Amino acid sequence: MSTKASVERIDVAGRAQVGESPVWRASEQALYWVDIPARRIVRLHIGSGLRSEWVLPEQVACLAFDRGGTVLAGLETGLFAVTLASGASDATARRLAAPTFSAPGMRFNDGRCDRQGRFWSGTMVQDMSLASPAGALFRFDAQGTLSAPIVDGLITQNGLAWSPDGTTMYLSDSHSTRRTIWAFDFDTETGTPHNRRLFADLHHYAGRPDGAAIDADGCYWTCANDAGRLLRFTPQGKLDREIAVPAVKPSMCAFGGNGFDTLFVTSIRPAGSASDDDGAVFAVRPGVSGLPEPEYAGRL
Repeated sequence: MSTKASVERIDVAGRAQVGESPVWRASEQALYWVDIPARRIVRLHIGSGLRSEWVLPEQVACLAFDRGGTVLAGLETGLFAVTLASGASDATARRLAAPTFSAPGMRFNDGRCDRQGRFWSGTMVQDMSLASPAGALFRFDAQGTLSAPIVDGLITQNGLAWSPDGTTMYLSDSHSTRRTIWAFDFDTETGTPHNRRLFADLHHYAGRPDGAAIDADGCYWTCANDAGRLLRFTPQGKLDREIAVPAVKPSMCAFGGNGFDTLFVTSIRPAGSASDDDGAVFAVRPGVSGLPEPEYAGRL
């Protein structure tokens, strides 16, 4: 099942402690991602190799852009509008909304926009050893309203993605006791998922399902954390491609580059046993193309 593909470590991207949430911004020809515990948003202009970073007041786990270039980000205490000043190292963050956390020590985790521009993100207890199912998935609509929990009982929410036509939503729980990806039918008008069903059980494969991306064929790519793999599942939930990456803990992937034919992959640097590849960003040529990342439809 292993598929040959070009895998390049982007050395000018540096190393992250917990690299996550890569987003390709086509208007800038630049890749953005976060380093969660370092409280950083990082930007790399691919053509020039120019790297910039901004420090936030809290840990930042996920981001999207609105149409004006303001960042919508999930931090520890809520969702924030973040302005990345040119030439500055600090970002200004304004809290937009916050849920009532159901346990101490929680933060937002994986997040992105659906095809209609609503922002979705889930919460988790940061101490994963507790295996606490206190996490939940939330929707932040274009009117600036944060929903009640849409899906609850999650330990480590991850893997958000939507099919090209937006009518299927994917969600995973990457905790070692769950290792599950679900699919939902998705009402594009109301932003409501229903008919939750098993899409893939990664107990049958190597690794845990972390961040994900959808390609133009409607196939679901997940980072197999702890296994150094990218796994591609067809819309029917069949594994049809597997690509090895040098980092043992790939964390999330996003299509970008010219023609969206590059799959950018962030990774995590494990404490005490990291190699030079762990925590790096990789550019993978998987032989298929992806889709532009939707922007948030509201005004920040």
